[in-house]
Amino acid sequence: MNKTKMLLPAISLLLSSTCAFAQTTLIKNIQGYTLEENNLRQFSAIKFTDDKIDKLFAKNESYPENTDWKIINGNGATLLPGLIDAHGHVLSYGQSLLNADLVGTRSEQEAVQRTLAYAKQNSAEQNTAVSWITGRGWNQVQWPSNTYPSAATLDQFFPDTPVWLERIDAHAGWANSKAMALAGITEHTQAPTGGKIIRNSQGQPTGVFVDNAMALITNSIAKPTLAQQKAILLTAMHSLASLGLTSVHDAGIDSENLQAFSQLSKENKMPIRINAMLYLPSNNWQQTLAKGSFHSADNMLNFNSVKIQADGALGSRGAAMIADYSDHAGHKGLLLHDEKSLKHYINTAMKAGFQVNTHAIGDNANKIVLDVYQELIKTTGTKALRHRVEHAQILRLQDIPRFNQLGVIASMQATHATSDKNMAVDRIGNSRILGAYAWRKLLNANAIIAAGSDFPVESANPFLGLHASITRQDQHNVPEHGWFGEEKMTRIEALKSFTLDAAYSGHQEQLIGSLSAGKKADFILLQDDLFNIKETDIWKNKVLQTWVNGVQVYQKNH
Repeated sequence: MNKTKMLLPAISLLLSSTCAFAQTTLIKNIQGYTLEENNLRQFSAIKFTDDKIDKLFAKNESYPENTDWKIINGNGATLLPGLIDAHGHVLSYGQSLLNADLVGTRSEQEAVQRTLAYAKQNSAEQNTAVSWITGRGWNQVQWPSNTYPSAATLDQFFPDTPVWLERIDAHAGWANSKAMALAGITEHTQAPTGGKIIRNSQGQPTGVFVDNAMALITNSIAKPTLAQQKAILLTAMHSLASLGLTSVHDAGIDSENLQAFSQLSKENKMPIRINAMLYLPSNNWQQTLAKGSFHSADNMLNFNSVKIQADGALGSRGAAMIADYSDHAGHKGLLLHDEKSLKHYINTAMKAGFQVNTHAIGDNANKIVLDVYQELIKTTGTKALRHRVEHAQILRLQDIPRFNQLGVIASMQATHATSDKNMAVDRIGNSRILGAYAWRKLLNANAIIAAGSDFPVESANPFLGLHASITRQDQHNVPEHGWFGEEKMTRIEALKSFTLDAAYSGHQEQLIGSLSAGKKADFILLQDDLFNIKETDIWKNKVLQTWVNGVQVYQKNH
């Protein structure tokens, strides 16, 4: 007998069995919004089968009632496409949920007191003395002193336990004397290229290490095991889902972190989608690139990009500027790689077929990255890979049109503007600020902006980012008309930057980012209507439910 004929009944049986288990769901009585190109489409019900959308129903459009569909009443809630954070740090975010939280501290002394309270609680919970005390979130710019903290302040309370506290932007860290002793730091220790050790007038390290110099301390801290990483990642992803994020681009992980995600994906445990960027250089990065890009069958895990860091951050004066800092004569910031090394990393990744996402904050770093992109995109023929500049924070005005010309995406974080507004003009002056956080200028030059938060540097809550994009204001809704309010986005543009354009920046616009037949059923239900509430209240919106791949992964407790 023909083998094909023998297989047909089995295939038919398999298909009928698969269809029998298909679950069709209809969510009705909603105020739905999605984007079609740059236009807003409204709908009152959404139907999806398993992980894919079947149909959106217009307000007066009827749908059959007597079916075997699962019917859910949305009770008038607003439904939006799942929000995408195009630049976050999932492992660091998970660790921040478990470490000393120093965000919002108003003085060096308050930061120490919070660290002390965390240490006492942590030690009590574990019924043991902790080996290292770690934390994150201090920002000396928000302190009356406006100066870096010192090891001496920590030493008063932690004479025998090593302490390491990262700055809010993770571009500087604060150590006590015990931590420096364990790391072998002395007055003779030299900072590596792209790093700085803050010293007192006698040349002694004060306890603050900037950018690449941070590794002098962190290399002495034991990394979490693979099992611990998986637990931390799960904690982080479930928290992110509760905020309305259905997808995150994880900006700079190592091969072990990628392995942890891969195991979670194979175990079908990932509640949200992850686009992983391999950090260059990191352990085994060449071998990892050589294995090529991949994505899981359900597209919950994608790996097709790398993250490279060109400079530091503005708050720690590590952002690489062309001219001196306006508030620090003779200082231009830090380039973390010489141009030859930077080109090597970018060229290697492009040739291996990977999208290159390069961190650049200062105008010099952005110019250098765009120059290297311009040269290497041409020689490697990789414009279609949609390379990105992460942050694109301070740009020369003449560099703004280059994003569209080169097909390079600006991956930006709106809350950086509202967090930096109190110090940015001091750092770079009244002329250079005109090219900083320049969303409107970039959009007018036809650049694509992929929105994110850079969590845990900023809050992971995307509604803070939407609010900042639309108002150029902080949560206190100041300044009154927005900080450099001419750079505001419209509500549609802001939503697009967190959905369709963020999806495009991850090569996923055919799967997610908007709601239409055939796309993945990734969406969120909200308490308030994004398009009808007051601008000043956008940041207050609450997520009621989060759905990914047609599965509810979060439900707000009432």
